[in-house]
Amino acid sequence: MAGLNKILKQAQKMQEQLARIQEELKDKTVEVTAGGGAIKVVATCDIRIRSIEISPDAVDPEDVEMLQDLIISGVNQALEKANEENQEEMAKVTAGMGLPGMGM
Repeated sequence: MAGLNKILKQAQKMQEQLARIQEELKDKTVEVTAGGGAIKVVATCDIRIRSIEISPDAVDPEDVEMLQDLIISGVNQALEKANEENQEEMAKVTAGMGLPGMGM
């Protein structure tokens, strides 16, 4: 029973750490640019877009498709970067636990 209690305490501690990190990730941001700086996207590490800035030079009424592509590219890059940060932070907590599905 002592071994089981130890495992349960470790699991509870890890759960508390994960909850704390998830709260911290809501405020942690990543920033990317696309199109040589024409588009800037800021995302939080809980995988939310916080802002999108579009340079006036990127707005061409004759080529709306290019602007759309730049926005998609910037958003995708920001979300990928935010996801990487998220996984790195979670891995710090789960390292050594050998839990399935936790990035091990």
